Amino acid sequence: MSDGSSDGSTAEPTDGPTDEPADDEVVRTAAEAAEGVVFAHYDQSAVTDLDVTVTFEEGVLDVDVYLNAPDDPDPDAVAREAAETAGEAVDELFEA
Repeated sequence: MSDGSSDGSTAEPTDGPTDEPADDEVVRTAAEAAEGVVFAHYDQSAVTDLDVTVTFEEGVLDVDVYLNAPDDPDPDAVAREAAETAGEAVDELFEA
């Protein structure tokens, strides 16, 4: 059992048009991306605990992933990958 935590930051505010995604859409996109990475590596039944915390305030994204799962693959590495992927998904959301 192990836990991993990683933060990702992205999406600085701009003075551009107001057609940017809503904060709740940003949070949902990041959380879904992080969970997708975790469950691509582990069967859902193998994950003892998963907590994905996403905040998006003033254009700053913060993603924390806590994962308690079997040691193969390394849960810390999977948690870091999940947080990074969440940030990338939000970057893509803003680029769309």
